[in-house]
Amino acid sequence: MAPSISSPESKQLVPKSKQTPTKELTPLQAISQGVCLPGIPLFSSFDKHRSWILDHMAGAFRVFARKGYTEGMSGHISVRDPEHPHTFWTNPLGKHFATLKASDMVLVDYDGKVVGGNKTRPANAAGFLIHSAVHKARPDVHAACHCHGKGGKAWSAFGKRLEMINQDVTYFYGEAQAVYEEFGGVVLDEAEGKRLAAALGPKGKGMILRNHGLLTVGGTVDEAAYLYTLMERSCEVQLMVEAAAANGLPKILVDDEAAAYTFKMASDPESLYWEFQPDLEYERELSNNTFAN
Repeated sequence: MAPSISSPESKQLVPKSKQTPTKELTPLQAISQGVCLPGIPLFSSFDKHRSWILDHMAGAFRVFARKGYTEGMSGHISVRDPEHPHTFWTNPLGKHFATLKASDMVLVDYDGKVVGGNKTRPANAAGFLIHSAVHKARPDVHAACHCHGKGGKAWSAFGKRLEMINQDVTYFYGEAQAVYEEFGGVVLDEAEGKRLAAALGPKGKGMILRNHGLLTVGGTVDEAAYLYTLMERSCEVQLMVEAAAANGLPKILVDDEAAAYTFKMASDPESLYWEFQPDLEYERELSNNTFAN
């Protein structure tokens, strides 16, 4: 089971009759028919928060493995430490996502020095440059995910944004989606890490790295991980639509007003946190929670 939280009331389901008037409903309240799903947990200590983060981080890797996002030693998730925000947790180099546990994670600082966690294996140097640049540029980003999934790699060859072709992809509407239009090989240069972070911009949630793969960010590892799974699937769907369109079928895009409204009502941190919970709980059930602390 996940560690206990400091505010038990945050886990209680709140009847709509006890909530704010309809016009003031949060997106999570609006989507909950009847009682409302609880918010993102709060914690009474850094240790409890850290344990929960590492638990969910390891679970995210297991979900990624089950969905086929592995590619040799490529791919990484980083999560900012709750007590020391200039450090972040990441996965050890050369270990399959499906075998990762909370205790495997490595804590590195902004200079790339391993300062805690599992010191028996190194972190990924290219991953460090990407993630450290993003964390430095965006204090609001607590987690970032980057993998070399099949759909993401295929669509990245075009160096184009995903189009608003269905409801789900509107979660990346407007400034929430970016494209990094350069590719200079494996990221082993600090300057390229900075350019990549700049391309993401101040409001970016997901970015297509041309000829490379995808990057997503979030306020929790759950949000960033869900957005990654969504962006990968959206790339696959875009490729399917492009194939049909090449045979003469016209595409009909979601109009800007509908896309903006859906983004507003579905892309807040609490809703995106909850979007990941079904996959996480499924993985927890299948693995008997072996990845947790």
